[in-house]
Amino acid sequence: MMAEGTKLMNVIILGLSFMLVFSAFQTCGNIEQTVIKSINSTQFHGSGYTSLAIIYTVFSASNLLTPSIVALLGARLSMFISGLIYSAYAAVFIEPFTWSFYLASVIIGVAAAVIWTAQGNCLTTNSDESTIGRNSGIFWALLQFSLLFGNLYIYLAWKGEKHISDHNRRTVYIALAVISAVGSVLFLLIRKPVSEVLSTEEDRSDDECDTVLGPQEQRSQAVEAFRSAIRIFFTNDMLLLSVTIAYTGLELTFFSGVYGTCLGATNHFGNEAKSLIGLSGIFIGVGEIIGGATFGLLNKFLSKYLGIGRNPVVLLGLLSHVIAFYLIFLNIPGDAPIVADEGTNRVSYLIPSKIIAMACSLLLGLGDSCFNTQLLSIVGFMYSEASAPAFAVFKFVQSISAAIAFGYSNYLLLEWQLLILGVAGFFGTISFILVEWKAEARSLGFSYDRI
Repeated sequence: MMAEGTKLMNVIILGLSFMLVFSAFQTCGNIEQTVIKSINSTQFHGSGYTSLAIIYTVFSASNLLTPSIVALLGARLSMFISGLIYSAYAAVFIEPFTWSFYLASVIIGVAAAVIWTAQGNCLTTNSDESTIGRNSGIFWALLQFSLLFGNLYIYLAWKGEKHISDHNRRTVYIALAVISAVGSVLFLLIRKPVSEVLSTEEDRSDDECDTVLGPQEQRSQAVEAFRSAIRIFFTNDMLLLSVTIAYTGLELTFFSGVYGTCLGATNHFGNEAKSLIGLSGIFIGVGEIIGGATFGLLNKFLSKYLGIGRNPVVLLGLLSHVIAFYLIFLNIPGDAPIVADEGTNRVSYLIPSKIIAMACSLLLGLGDSCFNTQLLSIVGFMYSEASAPAFAVFKFVQSISAAIAFGYSNYLLLEWQLLILGVAGFFGTISFILVEWKAEARSLGFSYDRI
């Protein structure tokens, strides 16, 4: 009982740490393009979309190597160091230069790969088959509170602002850098569960805390972690799940970077256009928390008493996103993602409505939580014995698709971006359903591989 309590506390600390670290990064991503357009400096010529494309490109390239880093440093220390790098990234915007901005984008790409691989390992080693759904929900709900705090400040501070001043920018990013640093320190509070302390050496090798190994053992463990990631990537189940994971990367790009920029560039919203970026982030966060709490924390109840497994939740996520995409298509001008700081006066099929815009934000967050909580659950369940390599592959695929999406976001009109999302979401859902059916069949002693 004490061991289970320690594991649950570790998951809560993990979620709180990520909440603080990503209060900085998620807010940065949400406002980055808008802030960059407003920077009045002859020494800065950066692009928010280009920066995010660099981050996710490096993120994807680093993911297959990060299991080796986590194996050498341990998950706790890996997350601590990576969190400090996230704090440094926010600090770059206090006095931005083009070279430091893009250099920080490269470095945080590596840090992102490390922190998410370590997170998957820590979450899995503190869960079992009966608690992975609950723990995934707890972590996801706590993480998504990061969307509330930073964006609430943005909404209040930027309300009525048509242009973001240097003073406002510096104030925001100093606060975000400090908050992220506090979250990094919290990672050090994660403890080794009692059951892990008493386990064999073989069991301890996958533990979330540091294990003292000799140089030769460390090298062998690192090489094996890399090989394991390659093997997992080419399994049939992971190849199918990769379609779903790729979709989450595309929609992550849209709600975390593109949609807020579109709202801020729509002049029909008047003086509140810039503050709607923060308000949209809040509603996305509310949707994420509702989804994480409902389908994560209540996972066991929904499954046992209502017979609701992973597939219905993913279908709900698809439905939420399709409705959101259609309403955004009707509500937001097509050139909003690519216009200059002056914004666009165009109107789509409806006169832009703040209520519809915030409803779409809520649906985007709810749908994203449906997909991600179920992906965390199924990957943790299917690859419990190789959690770090499996979650490295997860983030490898997700970050590649996010990098591609940030790349085309600079050029494609809104309607084409929404079409890509709709098609990818449909095929991603089909792929997930196929893997879930196979997982259910295996748990009953039947294998589709024999057909």
